[in-house]
Amino acid sequence: MKEKKIKVLVLFNEAHPEFYQKSQESTSKLDFTPYFEVDNLTPIEEYEIIVKKLKRVGFDAYALNLKDNIFSLLNLVKQNPPDVIFNLAEIYKEQPRLEMNLVGLYELLGIPYTGASALTLANCQSKFLTKKLLNYHGLKTAKFQLFDKIPEEFNLEIKFPVIVKPAYEDASVGIENESIVFNTNELRKRLEFVFSQFNQPALIEEFIEGREFNVSVMGDLRPRVLPISEIDFSRMPDHLHNIVSYQAKWDPHHESYHKTIPICPAEISKGLEDKLKHTAITAFKIMGTRDYARVDMRVTSDNEVYVLEVNPNPDLTEGAGFMRSAHAAGLSYSQALKKIVMLAYERGKRK
Repeated sequence: MKEKKIKVLVLFNEAHPEFYQKSQESTSKLDFTPYFEVDNLTPIEEYEIIVKKLKRVGFDAYALNLKDNIFSLLNLVKQNPPDVIFNLAEIYKEQPRLEMNLVGLYELLGIPYTGASALTLANCQSKFLTKKLLNYHGLKTAKFQLFDKIPEEFNLEIKFPVIVKPAYEDASVGIENESIVFNTNELRKRLEFVFSQFNQPALIEEFIEGREFNVSVMGDLRPRVLPISEIDFSRMPDHLHNIVSYQAKWDPHHESYHKTIPICPAEISKGLEDKLKHTAITAFKIMGTRDYARVDMRVTSDNEVYVLEVNPNPDLTEGAGFMRSAHAAGLSYSQALKKIVMLAYERGKRK
């Protein structure tokens, strides 16, 4: 008898897919030399590619765009219930903090899903709480303070320069070149920007000078570290700080996108590699991440390791971030996606 295929629902939430248009900008118009070829795929096309890749490795894969309508999922589950939800929904009703609520619904429906649990998503979305948890367990993060208003006088417990971040955003949202400030006047202006644009507290951290590493971890009960990637800032011009800003991650027509160059596997000593791996696995477990995650770190000139972020459910675009490390580990894009699905599927069977 023919074996039944595992049904995988690739679930995402793009409320206005009609807004996505192919960029017509040409790299020939840029006032710098691009390092990467500008990818012209829309997010919708990226999801379609994931479905095709999953089909190629033997799954019965199909997609659903929620379009901010949770009842579309409930109706689909009644008509064509999946064995696994490949969770790619990161926002609901334009509120990133509702991401955890979507995952809570999968749990109520009893459907295994890929990636982090609702509790983990909630904890990791709070940069303040993440740092508290990591510090409690002995991992270093940059010294920090939280502000929910602008004080009449700044009694800072940390030294300039500092970097100012929205406290509850991810994917580097709100982190720009102007986020690094060197005095109280600049700090006041940046706090005003965060409060007005994001309507949430601001986290300020001492800016850690040093090398930056992305350490991807795959697994559930027995997580393993994939080949480590370093961000090479050597081509960064003087007018841009050595940070991976929102523009560096997501805007292929911004200079920083082409001057933050990943090197994977990173060229590092065995001692530093072991230290980064240990830190990544420890952070992975402390925050309760699973299946796939990325831990971003800075290493000072005296080899002190500082955790910048713990990223559950990081971007799975082929050739970027997590998938770059998976490829360096010998996994094709399809194989890596399959492993993520099977981790969720096997977890569901254990329950």
